[in-house]
Amino acid sequence: MALVTVTLDANLAIDAMMLSGTKNPQDAVELVLRDYLARGRRTEARTGDAADSQRLTADRPPVQEG
Repeated sequence: MALVTVTLDANLAIDAMMLSGTKNPQDAVELVLRDYLARGRRTEARTGDAADSQRLTADRPPVQEG
């Protein structure tokens, strides 16, 4: 897996460490990012995406008159 180096403000890194409960800023940022991505996938699974819009439209048969 490729590694990426990201420069963050110290306060942001400390906040990420506090939120994730880790003592290493690199681990903290990785955990927060993984949680963010997992949350986005869960939301897509629950709400669908633009391709699912047809599923929500009501295709009702025409009303018979007479």
